[in-house]
Amino acid sequence: MINMNSNYFAHETAVVDNDCVIGQGTKIWHFSHIMPNSVLGNNCNIGQNVVISPNVILGNNVKVQNNVSIYTGVICEDDVFLGPSMVFTNIINPRSAVIRKDEYKETLVKKGASIGANATIICGNKIGKYAMIGAGAVVTKEISAYALVVGNPAKQIGWISAFGHRLNFDNNGIAFCKESKEKYELKNNTVSKVK
Repeated sequence: MINMNSNYFAHETAVVDNDCVIGQGTKIWHFSHIMPNSVLGNNCNIGQNVVISPNVILGNNVKVQNNVSIYTGVICEDDVFLGPSMVFTNIINPRSAVIRKDEYKETLVKKGASIGANATIICGNKIGKYAMIGAGAVVTKEISAYALVVGNPAKQIGWISAFGHRLNFDNNGIAFCKESKEKYELKNNTVSKVK
């Protein structure tokens, strides 16, 4: 089924609630549910069995793999990758018998970050631009831009380029991404791309 009013594709088994904004070229696949007041940018790909809760914001070109849960309070900037079965939380101390909808915490995933399969992102944290979260990692704190993190709880094991390759810094704090020919600088435990 194609929604003729917006130029996006939604599979006939997908549920797209009213009051959503869905960008041009976005594809929503089997059994996914896009809830009210969600915003999905242009050219997103929403895999099978994905739940996007109310008021979630996804930028342009966000790739969401199968079985991902994106709960209220999550904002993903452009070019974010969310791996299969990863999940966000939105409450720090959930209890079935206690209503805490007014306590949702915001989680921000910056441009170009990738989150691996089965990772869990505890709410209230920011994931820096182009960070790489390894499969199965449990993120419990803020992640720096270009950081490579793995494990439970997630710990940084290195740095990664915007192209997605490990960076090895020399004694002067300079690294080159061989594939993209980009230059990076490490200063005060912060990585930046050098123009």
